[in-house]
Amino acid sequence: MSISADVELQDEGRRLILHAAGQRHEFAALWLRERAPDATTLDTRTGQRLIEASQLSLTLHVESASFDAQTLHVCFSDGHVTAYALDELLAAAAPDSAGVAPGLSLWDAELETLPQATFDAALEDDGALLAMLEDLHRYGFVKVSGVPCEEDGMQPLIDRIGPLRRTNWGGIADVKSVANAYDLTMTQRGLEPHTDNPYRDPIPGYIWLHCLSNAAAGGDSTLTDGFMAAQRLKAEAPEDFDCLARLSTQFRYTDATTDLESEGPLIELDSQGRLARVRYSNRTERIAAHDAALLERYYAARQRFYRLITDEALTVHLKLGPGDMLIMDNYRLLHGRTAYQLEGGVRHLRQGYVDRDSTASRRRVLGAQLAGSANDAAPRSAQGVTS
Repeated sequence: MSISADVELQDEGRRLILHAAGQRHEFAALWLRERAPDATTLDTRTGQRLIEASQLSLTLHVESASFDAQTLHVCFSDGHVTAYALDELLAAAAPDSAGVAPGLSLWDAELETLPQATFDAALEDDGALLAMLEDLHRYGFVKVSGVPCEEDGMQPLIDRIGPLRRTNWGGIADVKSVANAYDLTMTQRGLEPHTDNPYRDPIPGYIWLHCLSNAAAGGDSTLTDGFMAAQRLKAEAPEDFDCLARLSTQFRYTDATTDLESEGPLIELDSQGRLARVRYSNRTERIAAHDAALLERYYAARQRFYRLITDEALTVHLKLGPGDMLIMDNYRLLHGRTAYQLEGGVRHLRQGYVDRDSTASRRRVLGAQLAGSANDAAPRSAQGVTS
C-alpha cells in the first residue's frame, strides 16, 4: 500500500519535514542519522548501534531526501546514505494524546467478558499463549482456568514466559490465614484495593494468583483498573491528579529478617506524559513530613483517588475456584478481597511474581514469530500451491 507523502528540508537541512496522512511530522537530522536502519549503523543480528552517536557532529544535516511509495531515502552531510520505511517513521512520530500507551483497553464494572485463557492451551500452543499475553497487556489481567491443583501447579506456564521472581518469601508462596501472620495478606480480614510490594526496587511486574481451594464464606477477589481510575481523577479533579503524579511517597516493609523501602508517586507518568504505573498500599505507605499545606493537598487528592478505586462502578468482583488463576499487571491493576470466615471452609491460594521485561519480551517475540510464519505462508496460498 502506497503512502502519499511530501518531504522538505528546513534550517539548512538540520530538520526534515514529512507531510503524510494529513499530518506534519518533524525529524531532527541527528535523530534520523543515529536511527539509520542499515548494516553500517546497526548490527544486523542484535539491532544494537555500531556507531557512537555522541560523536556525530552537532552540525550534521540532511543534504538530500526523496521518497517512493514506501521508503524515504536520505543522504547526510557525513556522506552516509540510508533509507527508512515510511510506515515506521510515521509510527515513531505519531502523536498520542490518549493518556495511555497504544494497545491498552481501559475498563470498569461494565466489563462484560473477562479476558480468559486455558492452562493446557497456553502451555502447548504458541498462538494460545500469545492470545493470553495480548489480553494481559490490553486489559491488565487474565483469568486462567484448568491450572493443576498442586502447590506449584502454575510453574510450567511461568516457565513458558520468564523466570519466577524470587522474594524474601521464596518463589511461589502461600496466601492463607495463619497464626501470628507476618503480613495482613495472611489474615482473614478484607483487603482494600492495592498494588503489591511498592516497597521493592524494582516492583514485581505481574502477580500470579492460583487458587487451590476457596470454600470459605467470603474471600471474593476484587479488581480495579488503576489507569481508568487515574483517567477519571484527571477528568474530575486535574489538580488532584497533578498532585499525586508529582509528589513521591515512601513505602516500607519490615519483619525479623527483612527491611525493604522504596518511593514513587501514586500515579506515575512516562516521558510522554502517559500513565505508566499506579501505586497504592495503605498498609505500607509512609509519606515524609512535608510542609502542612503540601500534605493537606496530598491527603485531599489521595482521598479522592481512594474513593475512585473503591467505587463499585469501577470494580469487578469474582470468586476463584480450585484450578483458577489470575495473572495481574501490578503496575496497573489494583486488587483486593472481601473478608472471609474459616468456619465456611478452607481458602488456600498460591502466589508468585514474574517481571515485566520477560513477559513483554515473550509477547513481542511470539507476535513477530507468528506474524512471520503467516507472512511466509501468504505467498504460497495466494499462488494456489497445494500439498
